[in-house]
Amino acid sequence: MRVRALCRRTLPRWGWLGLALIAVFWPVNWLWPGLRTHLAFFPLWLGYALLVDGLTCCRRGESLFSRSPRRYALLFVISAPAWWLFEALNLRTQNWHYLGREHFTALQYAVLATLSFSTVMPAVFGTAQLVRTFRPFSRPQRGPVVRPTPSVLWGAFLAGWGMLALLLAFPRYAFPFLWLSLYFILEPLNAWLGFPTLLRWTQRGNWQPVYTLWVGVLVTAFFWEMWNFFSYPKWVYTVPFVNCCHIFEMPLLGYGGYLPFALELFALYHFVMGLAGQREDGYLTDSLVADG
Repeated sequence: MRVRALCRRTLPRWGWLGLALIAVFWPVNWLWPGLRTHLAFFPLWLGYALLVDGLTCCRRGESLFSRSPRRYALLFVISAPAWWLFEALNLRTQNWHYLGREHFTALQYAVLATLSFSTVMPAVFGTAQLVRTFRPFSRPQRGPVVRPTPSVLWGAFLAGWGMLALLLAFPRYAFPFLWLSLYFILEPLNAWLGFPTLLRWTQRGNWQPVYTLWVGVLVTAFFWEMWNFFSYPKWVYTVPFVNCCHIFEMPLLGYGGYLPFALELFALYHFVMGLAGQREDGYLTDSLVADG
């Protein structure tokens, strides 16, 4: 309650801290000569996460951090291995590479990359919650009714494994399944295990959580790609067939992959938390993307 009481229509202290981190480490990330992003990435994105959370707190009266600093810290803990899973799949597809990787030992790279990867979930979920404070995302959004019937769940589950098999067998042609297969596998698993799923809302025709996650991840993606452009080390893309019309380093059509990626993060978070015994407390579902 004491942390939540700091949300009083003004930017809370952690929001100002986030703004200060961005003000310092954005120039460092772009302008410092030589290697710098391996040290600047985490504080820059910690600043982003704290700022969007502080803005949400200011606009809504509460935020992910104000509701539970401990659970907010857990987002960083879960985020790192979640992104390593995508890195593992990319070993097969080779859709992105890191320029400057050769300057680090395997241990140095693992530690620094893990620290950087820890900011993914706080950034995406925090931005999605901020998006929810604006119309039309602050109210239910209608869409197709998709119910968690046995046929839907089993169809999605089998399709997810089929996509993963095609991805591994034919990475040049099936690379888009990197951003689809995990969600189709995890969403049915979460439903069967009693963990939160997006189907909880789509069965009522309410797509507010989906749309809010989509807009939130696209906003976050803009800053990911923009801040990466003049960074070093940095990532670059080698995407078959669509490697053109770049916005920063990312091909235009590549931004479409961020949409299912946001849903995969949602499913991964609840799968991990569910296995840890936190099946449903509304921390992300009701307060982040749902209509309550």
